[in-house]
Amino acid sequence: MRHLLEAMAGDDRPEARALVYLLGGCFVIFVSALPAALVGGPQWPPDAPAEARVINTFFAWMFIAPLLFYLMAGLSHLLARLLRGQGTFARARMALFWSVLAVSPLMLLRAMVARLIGDGPQLMVADTLVALAFFAFWAVSLIEAETPSVS
Repeated sequence: MRHLLEAMAGDDRPEARALVYLLGGCFVIFVSALPAALVGGPQWPPDAPAEARVINTFFAWMFIAPLLFYLMAGLSHLLARLLRGQGTFARARMALFWSVLAVSPLMLLRAMVARLIGDGPQLMVADTLVALAFFAFWAVSLIEAETPSVS
């Protein structure tokens, strides 16, 4: 994270790099959600066509989720400010967006568990591990982003 933040400081378009990380992570998560969207499930109306389920999943992960991640990054920076953080909104965004990208391959593993094994304790363990990994990546990255750089 320190290396990414240093590169962001010298970049002429740091927001573009962060956005690419976010969209890349959201796309990988969308791919991991494709099998469930194609098969359907209790969250979908019984007569919903597969194309509609895929389009809705794509829209959710590529348009709605990024907006929510921007909101989460802003709120996390404000909370860090209350706890004497000295970073910026851009650094907080980079911390969260990199965490989304870093954990996205685990979402593929989680999807494989869901499709091959199905519901059960294994899926609950996979969900828990993905959540723990995400929050661990985000916490460590946010601490680095909110700590003043020593130059």
